Amino acid sequence: MTETVTVPPVEQQSISTDAARLLATTTKSVPQNVGNSPRWLLSLLPWMALDAGTFRVNRRKVIAPPPRRVHATVSGASATVDPAQLKAVPIFRGLPDDALAAIASRLTVEQHAAGDTVQQEGAPSRFVIVADGKVEAVGSDPHGLDIRLALLGAGTYIGQEALVRSDTPSAATVRASTPTTLLVLTRESWDAIASNGVGVADAMAEMAMVTDMANQFGEREIELQSGHEGEVEIPDTFVDYEDDPREIGLNIVQTVLRVHTRVTDLYNSPHDQLNQQLRLTVEAMKERQEWDLINHPETGLIGQTAPSMRLKARRGAPTPDDMDELLTLVWKQPAFFLAHPRAIAAFGRECTRRGVPPPTVQMFGSPFLTWRGVPLVPSDKIGLRAGSNSGGRTSILLMRVGAERQGVVGLHQPGLQDEMPGSPSLSVRFMGINQTAVSSYLLTLYSSVAVMTDDALGVLEDVEVGRYHEYE
Repeated sequence: MTETVTVPPVEQQSISTDAARLLATTTKSVPQNVGNSPRWLLSLLPWMALDAGTFRVNRRKVIAPPPRRVHATVSGASATVDPAQLKAVPIFRGLPDDALAAIASRLTVEQHAAGDTVQQEGAPSRFVIVADGKVEAVGSDPHGLDIRLALLGAGTYIGQEALVRSDTPSAATVRASTPTTLLVLTRESWDAIASNGVGVADAMAEMAMVTDMANQFGEREIELQSGHEGEVEIPDTFVDYEDDPREIGLNIVQTVLRVHTRVTDLYNSPHDQLNQQLRLTVEAMKERQEWDLINHPETGLIGQTAPSMRLKARRGAPTPDDMDELLTLVWKQPAFFLAHPRAIAAFGRECTRRGVPPPTVQMFGSPFLTWRGVPLVPSDKIGLRAGSNSGGRTSILLMRVGAERQGVVGLHQPGLQDEMPGSPSLSVRFMGINQTAVSSYLLTLYSSVAVMTDDALGVLEDVEVGRYHEYE
C-alpha cells in the first residue's frame, strides 16, 4: 500500500510573471506577409516614363519575316495542321490558300520512339514538321566525330531546301530524342502541288527575290561599298521602317481598400492601421505586377519572346550546355537570367554533378548564383507546371536590358494624381465614407514591359526541375 505524502503549500514571495505582464507594454511587430517576395525583376529593370500610357516600338521594316512555329493538333496516333498555320514556314508564306490546303492534306503522320533515326545523313531530304516531341540533328566533323547541329521541338521543321531543289541530300542525321510525332511532306507530293497550283511558281519566285534583298534578320539590306579604289559607282540606299509598328499599353492592377473609421480612430497605436492596410495591399499589387510583367499573354516577357529566340532543354534538366546555348542567342551584353528558384536549384545540381559549381556574386546585399558571369535571378512568378516527373517543368529567361542597348525596359507613367510617395505610377485616392462609417480608397498601379528588339530576350523552355542524382 502506497503512503500519500502531503506537501505543504509554499507561500508566494513575489508577484507572478503572468500578473506582471498585465501592467507591461507588449512590443508588437507590424503584420508579416509570407507571400511577399524580393521582386528582383522590378529592381533590375530600367524604367521608362510614358507621356500618355502607350509605348510604340519602332523598328526597321522586315521584308522576309523569320520562321515561326507551326502549331499542330495531336490526338493519339493522328496529327493535323490548319492550312493557315503553314504561313509560318518562310517558303510557304506567299502561297495561295488552295496550295496551303493541298499541302496540309498531303502531310503524312510518322511516329518514332526515342532513339529512332528519322532521317539519315546523305539520304534524300524531306520536309518534316515536328508535331510533338523532340528530334536532334547530328552531323560529323572532319574527323568523323558526331556534333549536334540542332535540337528541334514541337512546331519546328526541317527540309525546306528539299522542296526548292530536287535530289537534295540530307546534311545531317536526325534522331528522335523523345517519343515523337512528325508530319512529313515528300518531294513527290510537293511537285504535284506545284504543278497543279495556280500561282505557286510565281509566289516561290517572289519569295526568292525578297530573300535575296534581306539580311540575316529579314530586314532590307543597306547597300554599302568598301575597300574600293579609283572611280567606282557608289551604291545608293535607304532605311525603311515598319508600316504598322507594335504599340504596348500599360497594364492595370487595381483594388478598393475599405477600412472602418472606428479602427483608424481607436486602434492606431503603436502602428497606424491605415498605413499597414495600405502597405500590405500595395505589396500584393506589386507581386501581381511582377507576375504580369512575366506572364501576361500579350505584353508579358514570355509572350513577347520571338520564336527564333526559344530553345528546348535537351534532356529536360537545365545543364550548362543549355545555358550556354541560351547565351548564344542573347550574346550582346546579357544582363541576367530569370528563373524559378527550383530551376536554379536544378541547374546547381547539374553543375555539381559535372564538377563545375557556379560562382556567386553579391547584389542588393544577397548572394546570387552566376553562369559565365551572368547572375541567375530567382522569381517565383515564372510558372511551374506539372510535367512527366513530379517536379514539374518551367522556363528560364535571359535578357539584355536598357533602351540604349535595344534591350528590355519597364514602362510606367509617373506623376499621377494622388501618387504614392516613392512609388511612381501607383496612386491612392480617397473615395469617401459610406453610411456605415467605412472609408474607401482606390489603389491603382500602371506598368508594362517592352522588348525593343527580338534578340534582347531568349527563353529556355521545357526545363525539368525534379531530377536528382545519387553520389557515392
